[in-house]
Amino acid sequence: MMKHNAYFDGAVQSLSVEGHDKPATVGVMSKGEYEFGTAAPELMQVIAGELIVKLPGSDEWQSFKSGTEFNVPGDSKFQLQVPVDTAYYCIYL
Repeated sequence: MMKHNAYFDGAVQSLSVEGHDKPATVGVMSKGEYEFGTAAPELMQVIAGELIVKLPGSDEWQSFKSGTEFNVPGDSKFQLQVPVDTAYYCIYL
């Protein structure tokens, strides 16, 4: 099943799919700053653009550009700075 999601007045949009080994989303983020919460651990892959991330328990921002990935622990919140419109792929672990 496929579902469209929109957040932050449409500045972040994704399509989610379920029924496979693990649920996943593919989406786009407009330039801006966002905070997300997640119940399940996530593997975030940057397809195009850049995400600057402050992960839970860290005071440092880390940059992830096209072709890189990072993990977000479950039951947490994380902050994103998006310097350019960015595409991503997220797998819920």
